Amino acid sequence: MKCYIGIDLGSTTTKAVLMDEGAEILGRGITNSRSNYETAAAVAKQEARLGARLTLFRRGLGELTQLDGIEDIMADLELSIRYEQFLEQLSDLHATCASHIGEGNIPLGDALDDVFERLREESPALFTRDAKRKSDFFRDIAGSRVMKLGEEVAKARGVDFDTLLNLYDKSIIAVENRPPESGLSDKFRAGLHRLLAESPEFNIDENLAQAALSKALDIELEETYVVGTGYGRVTLPFPKEHIRSEILCHGLGAHLMYPETRTVLDIGGQDTKAIQVDADGIVENFQMNDRCAAGCGRYLGYIADEMNMGLHELGPMALKSTKSVRINSTCTVFAGAELRDRLALGEKREDILAGLHRAIILRAMSIISRSGGVADQFTFTGGVANNGAAVKELRKLIAENYGEVEINIDPASIYTGALGAAEFARRAVVH
Repeated sequence: MKCYIGIDLGSTTTKAVLMDEGAEILGRGITNSRSNYETAAAVAKQEARLGARLTLFRRGLGELTQLDGIEDIMADLELSIRYEQFLEQLSDLHATCASHIGEGNIPLGDALDDVFERLREESPALFTRDAKRKSDFFRDIAGSRVMKLGEEVAKARGVDFDTLLNLYDKSIIAVENRPPESGLSDKFRAGLHRLLAESPEFNIDENLAQAALSKALDIELEETYVVGTGYGRVTLPFPKEHIRSEILCHGLGAHLMYPETRTVLDIGGQDTKAIQVDADGIVENFQMNDRCAAGCGRYLGYIADEMNMGLHELGPMALKSTKSVRINSTCTVFAGAELRDRLALGEKREDILAGLHRAIILRAMSIISRSGGVADQFTFTGGVANNGAAVKELRKLIAENYGEVEINIDPASIYTGALGAAEFARRAVVH
């Protein structure tokens, strides 16, 4: 099967989209960008291939038998595969941490073994449908638990917690920059075996399931053409004709998601882009903040760190606000000081966060205005499009300034740039 891949190397996350000759999306992949873009691109591409295999398995299963609850089956299968991936990286992290312990330091080694044994024991609960994880990235999942469990174990065993934590700090980047070693087929088979053994309620015939899996794994996913875009695109080992600008890819990607789109706002980790496109998704005009990350994902990440919260918690907290506190600056450099001042004055955290989100969207509205304003339909993309408080402010400000405009937000909006890149790859071959 000929496949076309788009890779969007963002400043915080790297995304990949894999599509077939008919422009159908077979799989998507995402990973944190790390300090190594080449590895991030490889991992995102591998994740997209995993998604494609899941799509093919679902098709095959549907051809062989009619099953109730297919969505739950596929969700549990993916979680089972994710669990296999997690265990592989956890073993790598354990071994890497242990390699930094000097000879003869048995108490520290025993404490480290204890931490990872507890992590393995609790890890199955992290990969259930109702599990609440900080994120889907290994570093975030493992890091928070290593810190918590490490503190408990260090106290119980009488070893220095900072020394134990330092082993993790020394090791995590190296582990992240090593793509998983075992093959995708092995993880699929292990994941399916676990699903069949632990979920008898699905009543899946094992022979049919294995036949569908074999068929899905036997299909060759030929990497026909790859196009790269995004913040780190110049680092990709591609010739120039395989590189496209972020503006072009986001414009085309938004058009593929919503063909009637005329204005696109993308708020990513490093920049904000306002793009005007025509009826074919061709960019007519654009504006972006290319000087700093003020009001972007990195700014929100900094705010989350200052308030000792997860990035995903900011939006829900801001939505609890009863009033909006005026924030004078979205500059990351000054954000911490103003935040602390507001808290010292007795302002509630939810009200401060509501003000921060409004300030971010006001900045975005200024960029939109310079690009040519808002035309119906309007599409909001990027990681910040998943933030409910930001969406609420955007809807309010667009209504105030431009009247009733249809606003599109796709659940997979973070993949917009990679989607546009994949379509450029397809068009380079399919005429």
